[in-house]
Amino acid sequence: MKGLNEKFVALKEWKTRRPPISETLNMNLDKYDSGIAVLSMAVGSKFHNPMGTVHGGIMTDLADAAMGLATISTLNENESFTTLELKMNFLRPVYEGKIFARANVLHRGRTIAVVESVLTLDETDGKVVARGVATQMILDAERKVSGNDGKK
Repeated sequence: MKGLNEKFVALKEWKTRRPPISETLNMNLDKYDSGIAVLSMAVGSKFHNPMGTVHGGIMTDLADAAMGLATISTLNENESFTTLELKMNFLRPVYEGKIFARANVLHRGRTIAVVESVLTLDETDGKVVARGVATQMILDAERKVSGNDGKK
């Protein structure tokens, strides 16, 4: 079985199919390095909420994906991760354009990683429209959890 980083290198080079959510939302991988990931996506009226702005959940999906990829870039061969907490602050309304989510790992310990994502609108504008932070738990990819806490 390929390790997560090996799988992601193939994904980054578009040798394998993108994750379904990135296909659904048409996310693009713009940069991937150790502790860093940049994703982008074009947004417009099809992503609007009843107020006529891009839905916060759409921006959260983009930020979450970028933070996840930044975390993946720090994993060892037999490690995985899961999100413990995700928080978003929305700073400006977005109507249309291209949103960039720049994520970087702020802290990577043995069991916990803290990752930040800054969302900007359009490359030339660069106005920050949202900020997110996630706490990730680093897991042993070989360990299987039974789901019953050992109780019968």
